[in-house]
Amino acid sequence: MIRTKRLTRRELNLWEKTYLPAVVDGLRITLRHFFENMTLQTLRLIGFKRFRGAVTYQYPEEQRPLASRARTRHRLTQRADGSPRCVACMMCETVCPARCINIVAKENPDPNVEKMPASFDLDLGMCVYCGFCVEACPEDAIRMDTRILDISAYTRDQMKLDLQELLNPGSRKPPTVS
Repeated sequence: MIRTKRLTRRELNLWEKTYLPAVVDGLRITLRHFFENMTLQTLRLIGFKRFRGAVTYQYPEEQRPLASRARTRHRLTQRADGSPRCVACMMCETVCPARCINIVAKENPDPNVEKMPASFDLDLGMCVYCGFCVEACPEDAIRMDTRILDISAYTRDQMKLDLQELLNPGSRKPPTVS
């Protein structure tokens, strides 16, 4: 037998129904952060370098530092001969919750490798950057370590990456208005 506990909320009084206490509390928190950061920045300007307030990055000229484990745009790794390491096992396509990966397999000319991708398409517009594709890959063929954050485009078709763009992640041109 499952026991449930019924919770009843107390009735709001007239003052609380106006929502003014919540607004005042929000303003109090905002002003506290403002004056705290203002004081720390003033101390830093005077010469106390150990005090550090809020930091503003002048994007896009100044990039925010990324954590070493940050998930950025995808790339496919290559073998020593330049062919993709992917063996078209479809594990990444199967595990992807957004279903943004589409792989078509073909026979590999190398007899030691069974298959290779004829096409490997990834739609960045649908991707949720969960990293499941990287974890599921048995060949360590797909990675999210390009440190490329700018993935904007003007059309949905420009958000789709093909096999060549995944093998050469820096070769993608900036989006153009069509």
